[in-house]
Amino acid sequence: MNKKPNVGGQAVIEGVMMRGKTHVAVAVRQPDGEISVDVRPVNSISDRYPILKKPFLRGVVSLVESLVMGMKALAYSAQVSGDEDEKLDSKEMALTIAVSAGLAILLFIVIPTWSMRFLTGITQDHMALNLAEGVLRMAIFLAYIAAISSMNDIQRVFQYHGAEHKTIYTYEAGLPLKVENVRPFSTLHPRCGTNFLMIVMLISMFIFTFLGWPSLWERIASRIILMPVIAGVSYELIRYAGAHTDNPLVRIAITPGLLLQKLTTRQPDDSQIEVAIASLKAVVPPEDLAQEDDFRDPLLKELFLQLQSGVSAASLVENQSDEVVRARVSHLLMAQSGESTDQMLQMAHDCLSRMRLKRARAQYDEIMKRIKTLSGAEKMQALDEAKQLTATINRLK
Repeated sequence: MNKKPNVGGQAVIEGVMMRGKTHVAVAVRQPDGEISVDVRPVNSISDRYPILKKPFLRGVVSLVESLVMGMKALAYSAQVSGDEDEKLDSKEMALTIAVSAGLAILLFIVIPTWSMRFLTGITQDHMALNLAEGVLRMAIFLAYIAAISSMNDIQRVFQYHGAEHKTIYTYEAGLPLKVENVRPFSTLHPRCGTNFLMIVMLISMFIFTFLGWPSLWERIASRIILMPVIAGVSYELIRYAGAHTDNPLVRIAITPGLLLQKLTTRQPDDSQIEVAIASLKAVVPPEDLAQEDDFRDPLLKELFLQLQSGVSAASLVENQSDEVVRARVSHLLMAQSGESTDQMLQMAHDCLSRMRLKRARAQYDEIMKRIKTLSGAEKMQALDEAKQLTATINRLK
């Protein structure tokens, strides 16, 4: 089975932004209850300059583009949801991003390193001062998250954040995007931007510790200059973690970020899940979405997907820390406790075979109808496709 392309997202005001491979969509619940969906092409600069897709460089590009798209999505959601009457123009958007970046530099770079002047009377050890600066930066970050999480309006945004994660989990599990399928999944996701920020904080704390203790302005400049490097490294770690959640060391490494997501996500209601589903459907090709008849038993579908990704049957039984496994496979084991593991595996494979056989027969019938209207090279190509499908059908019978 082909690996599904990664989908990322962001919660906005009364809605969810989703970014797929080629398109980005913002779905917002309007005051009248209807869902407004705005879909635009991604237009990434890395498509024009492929070198920017290389490891570490792609992280910096992704961070900048995500910031810009996120600000545009927030502005759009504020307008559609009724919080704002006017749309921001390009200059106002650029000013908003610049002010936001400036405040972030002040809060997480200038204040922490300036505050270390109060510790120089206690120690002159450069590593100790840099480490203390990192601890203070982390404390400010956590205090900021805790403070905004208590605001009612932000709590609704955090509910949409949870809906975004649940919906992406459902898509990655190969289940049809329906509210009842989305609801059981976790609100915590290893590829979340919250995880990214936590990793940035930890890596910056480590790197800055070895930079010595020059003047205040040199310290501020060095930290700003190194942020793209730290962002690139953090992005690669997040990508690796998202693809290796069954690795015990990876699970340990992402635990702080997952714990922090308990502050930045809330359990969504069904109406918020509907918005997240609408946004995701807008950026994913229809052929990549699971259909109702793919697997009559979604629990067997999840078991099979985990097996296909290389997870052993024994691991599925024992590994209750993986979010998808915990949501689905544990239920399967309880519901079919009378069956052995081998029997359950056989059921999953039989189900897959039936699905593939049904699709192969449908494709064969379609080609045979089309052959009657073809001639020359096109007809020969269609006959070759029909032969290949015949071989597949015979193998699956």
